[in-house]
This record gives sequence, C-alpha cells and structure tokens, in this order.
Amino acid sequence: MVSPMFKPIKQERLSVKIVNQIKSLIVDGKLKPGDFLPPERELVKLLNVSRPSLREALKALVGMGFLEITQGQRTMVKSLADSMLLEPVQRILMDDSDTVFELLEIRKSIETWNAYHAAQRATPEDIVQLENFVDSMRMLSDEGITVVKEDADFHLAISEATHNRIQPHIMFTIYDLLKQSIGKYYHQIDYNRVYQQHLGIVEAIKAKAAEKASSLMLEHLDYVEKNVRAALG
Repeated sequence: MVSPMFKPIKQERLSVKIVNQIKSLIVDGKLKPGDFLPPERELVKLLNVSRPSLREALKALVGMGFLEITQGQRTMVKSLADSMLLEPVQRILMDDSDTVFELLEIRKSIETWNAYHAAQRATPEDIVQLENFVDSMRMLSDEGITVVKEDADFHLAISEATHNRIQPHIMFTIYDLLKQSIGKYYHQIDYNRVYQQHLGIVEAIKAKAAEKASSLMLEHLDYVEKNVRAALG
C-alpha cells in the first residue's frame, strides 16, 4: 500500500513557471516599481519560451496586480501598494484639496525614515546611483531643463537604498499621488537650491550620518511644502 504522505507530482504549465519567476523577481526587489520588462521578442529569447506562453503569463500577472500595460504598450512593474492606496486616496484628494498637505506630512515621516536607514544600509553601488542622480539634476538644471523626473528618481533611489523591499512600492505610489495632485507646482521650485539640498543628503548618507541625513531630508521637504503652499495661495 502506498503511503498517504506521498502525492502525485503535477506538471506545471509553462506560463505558470513564467509567472512564478517574474513574481519572485518583483517580490525579491530585483524588479522594482516603474521598471519596464524587456520587449516581448527579447523576453521570449531570455526565458526560452513561446510567445503564447509568455503572453498568457503576462496577462495573469497584470490580473494579479504585479504588472500593468502602459499607454505605449510597454509592460511595467506596478507598485504593490497601488490597489490599497492609490484609488481611495485619489478620491479623498479630489474631494478636498487641503488633503494634499496631509499627504506631504506622511511623505515627511516616510522619507526621513528612508534617509536615516539609507545612511545605515546603503551599499557603495547605492551611493554611486544617488551621486549620478544628483549630477544629472545639476547638468539638466544648468541647461534650463526641468528635472521633476530626476527629483522623483532621486527620492525613490533613497527608498531602495534602505533595502526594505516594501518601501519602494509605498514610495512609488506616494509619488504617483503627488504627481497627479501637485506635480504642476513643482516646476516653480528653485531646483538649484534643491540640488544643493540633495547633495547634502547624499553626503550625509555616504558618511553614514543617519541623524544628519534624516534632518537634512526634513529640511528639504519643508522647503518643498513651503513652495507648494505659496503656489496654491
């Protein structure tokens, strides 16, 4: 008689294996919110699978909330916090514009935490990435080019440098909400001053000065809030 502890082995469909691999990359933080997957033709070669199996897997991941298809028909990693936060908070912001300052208040608590822990945990590679974002912001700003995206990328990179796998998802969703609610006012901020503030934060993180990094982040976000309040009148 066969022991009941043994169960028949079920052969997984190829699409399920693809789903599990991509899902693991997202959960492990190797694929982050806002990252784009390679084009379908390239992904088929990388995974050594057929197009029908890949398309079935991507459709399943979109349904699970791990991926989304952008307007340009590219496949992007979705923030896992979107379904919990994005739509409900969007409705609150639409009903009461003053709520945006409550969102900025939450941002301060999260981003000062990010700066503090990034100073403790950032790797040399994280530091290089942060320095590159700051340098890019300076060059674009000197040329009179808007740096709103680079500003957001800088803050998201700090959240990644905490090496807390959930934090980038929360930050990505918060930045999505900020972009929709007050993004247009960010163009009025003096980005030369923002560059200096970012530079100070990076130097503190690089020196592993956690308290200083957190304090400088709060100072920076207070400056941003002051400008938004002035723009809103």
